[in-house]
Amino acid sequence: MFNFLVTAEGGLTTAGYGVSVIAVLILIILVAVLLQKNTSALKFTTQQLVTCAVALALAYVTSYIKIFKLPFGGSVTLFSMLFIVLIGYWYGIKVGILTGLVYGIFQFLQEPYVLSFFQVCCDYILAFGAMGLSGLFTKSRKHGLLKAYILAILARGAFHALGGYLYWMDYMPDNFPKSLTALYPIIYNYSYILLEGVLTIVVISIPAVSRALGRMRIMATGGNRQSAATEK
Repeated sequence: MFNFLVTAEGGLTTAGYGVSVIAVLILIILVAVLLQKNTSALKFTTQQLVTCAVALALAYVTSYIKIFKLPFGGSVTLFSMLFIVLIGYWYGIKVGILTGLVYGIFQFLQEPYVLSFFQVCCDYILAFGAMGLSGLFTKSRKHGLLKAYILAILARGAFHALGGYLYWMDYMPDNFPKSLTALYPIIYNYSYILLEGVLTIVVISIPAVSRALGRMRIMATGGNRQSAATEK
């Protein structure tokens, strides 16, 4: 059954894609039903839905724009992680994690690689969902976005590294230093994540960009001008 859904190289077959899409649709329906029945559950405003949809689209598109690739694997994208982090930072941890989970599903459908169910969870669902932890700094009054972004990308890397130790050690490149074998999943995953992180932090620290993000937050949340101060 597993071979029917997954190719010998670890990708999805046509049937695998079909099952994945059906599973996503069922999940969406279940979540919608649960939210409708539970009045205390997470609710999205129209503004939040639109903003999350735009952020997901931007993150998905920019994930295809790879600035460069690293020697041992992994690519630095055009700030794709930032868009998911912003959602958590603007709307809180619940909305952030849910948006990250959806983005993880998109990433799986974009570039699927399946070794086991838990490997898929580590590399796609948990890793990208963890970026929603940026919502922990929603109310931070100083360098909030910076702290939110750093926590988000570190959390993402931790799940990728966990999956690496459990499933990817046998795929280590022959030219990887043998003395660093024990650190391969950490070096591989955090090399491209942190490099993109540094470039992103430099960009969002530019005063003009910081002010622009502050204004975007006001529009996205319907807040007052004081909310922009947390971008600094």
